[in-house]
Amino acid sequence: MTDPIDIHGVCASGFEAVREAFAANFTDAPEGLDEQAARFSVVVAGEAVVDLWAGWADTTKTTPFADTTLTPVFSTGKAVMAILMATAVEAGQLDYDQTVASLWPAFGAAGKQDVTVAQLMSHQAGLAGFSEAAEPSIWFDADAVLARLAAQAPMWAPGTASGYHPVTVGYLANEIYRRATGRTMGQALRQDFPELDLWIGLPESEHGRVAQMRKPTAAPNLGTIDPIKQAAFLDRGSAPGGRGSAEWRKMEIPSANLHGTALGLARMLGVVADGGALDRRSVLSAGTLEQLTRERIHGPDKVLPYTISWAAGLMRNDGLNVFGPGAAVGHYGWGGSMAMADSSRRLSAAYVMTRQSPHLIGDPRPRRLLQALYAAL
Repeated sequence: MTDPIDIHGVCASGFEAVREAFAANFTDAPEGLDEQAARFSVVVAGEAVVDLWAGWADTTKTTPFADTTLTPVFSTGKAVMAILMATAVEAGQLDYDQTVASLWPAFGAAGKQDVTVAQLMSHQAGLAGFSEAAEPSIWFDADAVLARLAAQAPMWAPGTASGYHPVTVGYLANEIYRRATGRTMGQALRQDFPELDLWIGLPESEHGRVAQMRKPTAAPNLGTIDPIKQAAFLDRGSAPGGRGSAEWRKMEIPSANLHGTALGLARMLGVVADGGALDRRSVLSAGTLEQLTRERIHGPDKVLPYTISWAAGLMRNDGLNVFGPGAAVGHYGWGGSMAMADSSRRLSAAYVMTRQSPHLIGDPRPRRLLQALYAAL
């Protein structure tokens, strides 16, 4: 079979249908989402069995997308954030059941004194956005963001429901991690996982490797808009803005601006899929893996229009069915990126792309790839 596009990379014997699905995303895309560039990587028992990429890294189609091309994956980075937090638990520096205020006393203001680390990581803290609208530039001043969130009253009773925190959870988790470990998540990612091409806070020296993105042509469907959803996604200051993409890339926002490769993401999620190991190096014990991946809350989310089973920073496939047919965990990112782990098959996978869709969860392109992948297993 001749591919209709120039596909690069590796595809092990038996996974030919995955390559065909990858090509089809460029020529026969669900909902007309023809690709500009994409990469799909699959790791099974520590070995990359699929790692395919194709397309152009720039909108003028002069620079080919390569294995060294970085893409911003937005909320898919929350999966990496969750694993980093688990490494602090593994090291005994942090406990999921301790209160955030035990590490950060100011956070306990306005009724948040009992919020635990696990509740915060599973979007139960009631801080989905700023309760009073802010300027988009505030996000470039992490201290100002943290002071405002610490003083703010929760938007609902913490622990009673989840409400997805699109951006705020990254600042809050990074501060907890910093207070517990003495390092930021961006520093820990580069120091503890240097073999993975993943960056929270991208130095200017790497900016030339970043692919150009094409934004969605429509807004995401959030269901009926209320003040919580308004604060989380729709207020003018609900996301960083006003400083340009270079300044945004350099910021450490673990919830929203991780830059990396699909292979780096798949290998990082392989820690969850492969019994806590990365390249035979033990990262997480069975006990910490269980704490990371078990259900923390399950029900209608107050921000996303889905019923979600949240683990400690990861979405569980239970009920969503967006990570294939198994009992997987993972995360999606704005526009279609995805990373997942299925420990029953020792399988992890990640998808990155440059053409964004309006989907917040369950973009049809990675779902098509996962369907082909599981059919091949």
